[in-house]
Amino acid sequence: MMPIDHFFYAARLWPERVAVEVDKGPAHEPLKITFADLLSRSNALAHAFQQIDADPGTRVGICAYNSFEHLIAWLATFSAGKTWVPLNPRNGSDELRRIIDVTEPTIIVIDHDCLEKVLPAGGTVILGKPGPEAWSGKSLKDLIAEHTGKHPRRPERTMDDLQAIKFTGGSSGTPKGVMQTYRVWNTCVASMLTSFEFDALDRHLIAAPMTHGANTLIMPILAKGGTQLFMSEPATPQAIMRAIERLRATSVFVPPTIVYMMLADNKISKRDFSSLRHFIVGGAAMRPDAVAKAMPIFNNALETCFGQTEAPQIAICIRANDWQDPENYASTGVPTALTRVGIMDPDGNLLPIGQQGEIVLKSDLVMKGYYKMPDKTAETIINGWLHTGDIGYEDRRGFIYIKDRIRDVVVTGGFNVYPSDVETVLGEHPQVSECVVFGLEDEKWGEAVHAAIEVHKGEVPDPQDIINFVKSRLDAVKTPKKIHITERLPRSPVGKVLRREAKVMFAKSKE
Repeated sequence: MMPIDHFFYAARLWPERVAVEVDKGPAHEPLKITFADLLSRSNALAHAFQQIDADPGTRVGICAYNSFEHLIAWLATFSAGKTWVPLNPRNGSDELRRIIDVTEPTIIVIDHDCLEKVLPAGGTVILGKPGPEAWSGKSLKDLIAEHTGKHPRRPERTMDDLQAIKFTGGSSGTPKGVMQTYRVWNTCVASMLTSFEFDALDRHLIAAPMTHGANTLIMPILAKGGTQLFMSEPATPQAIMRAIERLRATSVFVPPTIVYMMLADNKISKRDFSSLRHFIVGGAAMRPDAVAKAMPIFNNALETCFGQTEAPQIAICIRANDWQDPENYASTGVPTALTRVGIMDPDGNLLPIGQQGEIVLKSDLVMKGYYKMPDKTAETIINGWLHTGDIGYEDRRGFIYIKDRIRDVVVTGGFNVYPSDVETVLGEHPQVSECVVFGLEDEKWGEAVHAAIEVHKGEVPDPQDIINFVKSRLDAVKTPKKIHITERLPRSPVGKVLRREAKVMFAKSKE
């Protein structure tokens, strides 16, 4: 069984059910596409892909923003038996071209707005979402019209063949192509369905980029006959909140940073989030104080998932009813049904309950390896265990707690300081909107603890007052030696604060 079969099954079972709604703004009716229509369009494009390149398993790059066209190209890639290579349009041209050079896609679907970043490129270039200028080459719209009514051949694929090659920078900053097999994706879909219990009533708001790991929510919701919702405006925190209300979204994925920005909106208490059933947060741990604030605001629908590109999205999760015990506010959750989680010491020994070590995973969710990087693969998957690079522990009830990335620990004066401990306290300061903690080289301490912060609008804090605030709650070793106040911290395309980039930024300002 291929992951795309989940969509095929839903389209056969509920052909007239709405699979997609494209918002056109409050003054217009949304565009609605049934499962039958979505299947017809994606089949036509898949047939076109196979006519362009008949070999199964060759790669299709998609460089596009969130759109209905992007979804069709994504489904068609899988229907044709191709390997998907997501190309984040927010990345620079050098990075995009490097990924293209490494993976050698024979087909590239690209939005008009992204053409300059990618062209010239090898393979067949297909225009996805059009722009104002004329396009003389192949377009998604024309290919669908040309191949309407035609069906792609069923490709001969095995569970170890590649569904996707997704590039991740990771903590090292070196992009690596993660090989995700059909087995990985089937396991991810099954884990999503058993953990979050989606059904046909779900209306999933696609807020995170479809090139991000959050796209793993699309297939399980389609499998249950649910609807995908596309926004009419860029996915700012305020726009996401408006879309949840107007479209009556039941599920959405956002990173913690977006949640913090939502909670800082002074009009949030007037919002109607009663439609929410799955307000899923991932990409980093949430602060316990933010969990407590978010639960009643977001209809007690807050859920979290932990995973990596190397084990996509849902190795560990918290369901909404887990928050009934405040002890869980600081937890990442419990292992999902199809994943075994362990805590391991540097010598490869599994540690008992309560002891801190590296979080390791064993599951069919784990990647095949890094593309063309066998040495890096061997360093990361050892004796079947995926080494996540995260430090944490398991409590007596089976809940997992993540402290930090191994590489992010600040060693100052011979003591280990976990940035998350300091960030939790900084986040409780009434003037602090967002923060990130890191170590910078220091002659006296080896490394000194530094913090960079964004403040709430109109606030002008005294850095020493913030230092004193932290020192009153933590010991002196963990207290930042310096507070850097900035208008905007560096962020990923989904809004996650980037610690490594912040460290580089403020190391330069220190010089």
